[in-house]
Amino acid sequence: MRVKISAVMGVFNGAAGLPGTLDSILAQTERDFELIVVDDGSSDETPEILRRYAAEDDRIRVITQQNGGLTRALIAGCAAARGAFIARHDAGDRSLPERLAKQHTLLTGNRDLAFVSSWTELVGPEDESLMTAKGTGRAREPVAILDARERWGVIDGPAHHGSVMFSRDAYERAGGYRAEFYVGQDWDLWYRLAALGKFQMIEEVLYIARLTPNDLSVTAKDQQERIATITRAALDARLRGEDDSAIIARAAAIRPRTKRSRYRRAAGLYFIGEALRRNGDSRAARYFTRAIAASPFYWRAWLRWVQTRLG
Repeated sequence: MRVKISAVMGVFNGAAGLPGTLDSILAQTERDFELIVVDDGSSDETPEILRRYAAEDDRIRVITQQNGGLTRALIAGCAAARGAFIARHDAGDRSLPERLAKQHTLLTGNRDLAFVSSWTELVGPEDESLMTAKGTGRAREPVAILDARERWGVIDGPAHHGSVMFSRDAYERAGGYRAEFYVGQDWDLWYRLAALGKFQMIEEVLYIARLTPNDLSVTAKDQQERIATITRAALDARLRGEDDSAIIARAAAIRPRTKRSRYRRAAGLYFIGEALRRNGDSRAARYFTRAIAASPFYWRAWLRWVQTRLG
């Protein structure tokens, strides 16, 4: 059965935030969609939660696979999609009620658009407001974002991976997500979608992304930077009309560290605390204290902790 939109999500041991995520998608004002959730080998309560929700709403389709990482989950989910448009979503995050409707309206109203995003509010583990990701502001109208003169090859781009909706036709013509990317799979795809059509940012918060101290985006900065360099090099190769396969092969060697070091946890706690401090939120001190407890030699946390105590 064809639907307008396929929302695609991968989840691994995400039971804690999963009900809130599912509820937000099922509460969309646009009702003509399916939700494809790929359970990436979860060992917590995730499978049971998915079974319960799927039994109550036939728009939910669950795919189960052995643990292979988010990219392989997204490849499987997008391959199963029946919608003309695919909306990404991350487990633990939430979409506001009009997200799917507004993004779908933009994409159907302008055939030049390949993908769209929206402003994204980043919140902490306890829903503390950290910041709003808005892009550069140059894509408030449909625009071709590729520009080789820019540091990262674009003038603007999505605010968050989970905030994006794209044409399934453009996704397939671009070659889809590539399994070589265990992390950083989003920008590898955005570059290729941008070569096929325009991008637009909805200047309204329609997506809420939760950050925890252990999130890859917080604690795997070095891997993210290496991936960014590879994706940019691959883009440059394509712009020259060259094959990028040798460059892309380098991405396969980059994997997140599986061992959670105390220093990395401290870095994640510090990141959240610093965002709160800049917002004038007194809860920042709590995160600096936890960062110090995780790694007593994390001097930045000590500095900020003292500053918060002195007022």
